[in-house]
Amino acid sequence: MTDAKLPSLTRGYVDETLQLLGAQDPIAVLEGTPAWLIQRTADLPASALRQPEGEGKWSLGQVFAHLADTEIVFGWRARLTLTEVRPPITGFDENRWVTRFDYAGADPAEALEAFAMMRRWNLRVWRAATPEDHIQCIGMHSERGEESFDRLIRMTAGHDLRHRRQVDRLLAAVA
Repeated sequence: MTDAKLPSLTRGYVDETLQLLGAQDPIAVLEGTPAWLIQRTADLPASALRQPEGEGKWSLGQVFAHLADTEIVFGWRARLTLTEVRPPITGFDENRWVTRFDYAGADPAEALEAFAMMRRWNLRVWRAATPEDHIQCIGMHSERGEESFDRLIRMTAGHDLRHRRQVDRLLAAVA
């Protein structure tokens, strides 16, 4: 499926996510996100980590839980894409996960620690990919169609930057 054939909401998300990354090295972004989050939030009291940005919005702790869960997803997608021939890559409804897995009740420090640990493990896989892997390894995303490993890694880094922006907004809201 080409970008032009994607549903407009999906295409908008993809375009914005890739634009956030721009010309930045995705691996550098992925390496830096855990420390960036820790540095920004280390001195906050638990109450600030649990305070949502507003009605129906996420707290910092919920963002951390989301990042921990999506790290599982992104790592799985990368492993499938690198080892299978055109594997199916399933999309998911993040809002259902927020509710079903009680992100509001998760311990923010534990969620951030889980994210940072899984990120270190996933970086081993992402760094080991060859230039050929970036182009030749293709997954079939259920919402976005064909997705090369290169695009997958760029989308993952753009997702980090999307949530870094959200964290900055949340910090301004809870300050």
